[in-house]
Amino acid sequence: MLRSSIKFKKALLTAALLGGLLTGFGARAQAPAGAPQAYWFEMQNGTLQLRSANSAKPVTKPVTLPNGARLDYQTKSVVLADGTRQPLREGDTVSLTGVVTSAATAAAAAAPMPAPVVAAAPAPAVALLVAPPAAPAAPATAARFDYASPVPVKGRLKGVVELGSSGFNSFIVRIDPQKRWQLVKAEYGNSLVLENLATGEDVRRGLKAYIGQMLDFGVSGKDVHFVVSSGAQKADVTARIIRTLKELGYRVNAVTPEREAVLGLRTVLPPAFVASAFVVDLGSGNTKLSWLNAKGEPVALETYGAKYYEAGVADEVVAAGVLAKARQVPAVQRKTCFIIGGVPYELAKKLRQDKEPYTVLAAPATYGEPEGAKLKAGLNIYRSIVAATGCEQFVFPWDANFTIGYLLALP
Repeated sequence: MLRSSIKFKKALLTAALLGGLLTGFGARAQAPAGAPQAYWFEMQNGTLQLRSANSAKPVTKPVTLPNGARLDYQTKSVVLADGTRQPLREGDTVSLTGVVTSAATAAAAAAPMPAPVVAAAPAPAVALLVAPPAAPAAPATAARFDYASPVPVKGRLKGVVELGSSGFNSFIVRIDPQKRWQLVKAEYGNSLVLENLATGEDVRRGLKAYIGQMLDFGVSGKDVHFVVSSGAQKADVTARIIRTLKELGYRVNAVTPEREAVLGLRTVLPPAFVASAFVVDLGSGNTKLSWLNAKGEPVALETYGAKYYEAGVADEVVAAGVLAKARQVPAVQRKTCFIIGGVPYELAKKLRQDKEPYTVLAAPATYGEPEGAKLKAGLNIYRSIVAATGCEQFVFPWDANFTIGYLLALP
């Protein structure tokens, strides 16, 4: 009797929580006397809906069911507790306990589909997540990544200026003959690339300032390099910047997305994690995923960047594209993801403890409602990578940048 009472109370609680989803659609769901109202999820007209006998409402937030299954409304699929992703097709239903029923299977059985009942299966706990908090506090995490990168022995100072989609930055690095490296100084400037705000004189003056700072710090003129990111190359103003650099007598190195990913891999992936981790560079213009295969060869894939909204691309389209690429990461290398880029930086700075060199990001849902279109889009990409790989440890290295990989590749 005690167990039956507990099950019944859990069912009532689940029904009450689901009633909140119907606010604004019609009357709030009410549990009739003696039994909770029956709800289920169903694909109708290409939309995942929360349904009851007399109401229906599109699902617009992630939903976690009592048995651990998760409904992904963006990709129209259900992620089972074991991590298996199952696409939902027209007429497919999912009960509140996570039981998926195919419309085709139901038709073949020539039997009417029973309305799922909340109390049909026991659940250890009710964990229905229908929306993030409206105004969440900064997410907190006790997770730490205790890894110390090898430091160079003596070594030589080298400098690199990055012309990126959303950054105009410079880095001074000390590198020894064994390619051990240490970031000595970093300068982050405002973007003059995609915003089309820079005149030729603006670029000339800005670059001379960057170069002058490096020379004053002790970097030799022949050890100053310039790299144009793959995302920045898509902007018309980039050609003017490159032309100005050449007029100043410097060589400019434009990299492809694949090359950029490989350079990031060289910088970001610690040798001890080669067999168990992959790397993500979540940039504004594009996102690169990379890892080393069984032969030690780099593999690189490109997908949408965090500013995809400027091109009018829908969130659902981006999520599907990122999922397709991220699923190609080998299962054995999904234990840890080292992630860099502007959006990961914003997520990491909310959590950084003291001056730790590595910060473990929190789960996407814990960041609540993002501020600004770029962060919202970046979280969509981050969330899709998490869903596709099941990786639970995303680590942001504070000193890494793909341009440092360019310096490491030099003789």
